[in-house]
Amino acid sequence: MKIEKAESDKTIEAFVETEQEEYETAQGVDCNYTPFCFVAKNGDTIVGAIAGATFFSEIYIDELVVREAYRGKGIGKHLINAVEAYYKGCGFHNINCCTNEFQAPTFYEKCGFELEFVRKNQADPRLNKYFYVKYLN
Repeated sequence: MKIEKAESDKTIEAFVETEQEEYETAQGVDCNYTPFCFVAKNGDTIVGAIAGATFFSEIYIDELVVREAYRGKGIGKHLINAVEAYYKGCGFHNINCCTNEFQAPTFYEKCGFELEFVRKNQADPRLNKYFYVKYLN
């Protein structure tokens, strides 16, 4: 057997997806991975976006960005609220996200997320990772 670094392509992606789905099915679990994206616009200009995916019984926020000139105006919170509203009543139990220390830990706390843990970066504390969860009713 030979192991080598490879660039991801459609063949590799299809292999991974097929194998994961077969394993999940054998375990009686449906991943149902579904990506999502919501955007905030001012006219035709995108001023913010939130992207992630739903899988198993969770919603995962992968990216949340707001154009610098529009920060501090509640757009990020509105984007999170849009995700919550869209998936309300769809059987999801929580929303998860991860952010670095230099990014937005306090923002997520203000939006009702609970800090689960911090993974410290010994070389650069700005890169400490904050893992958050928000349980849905």
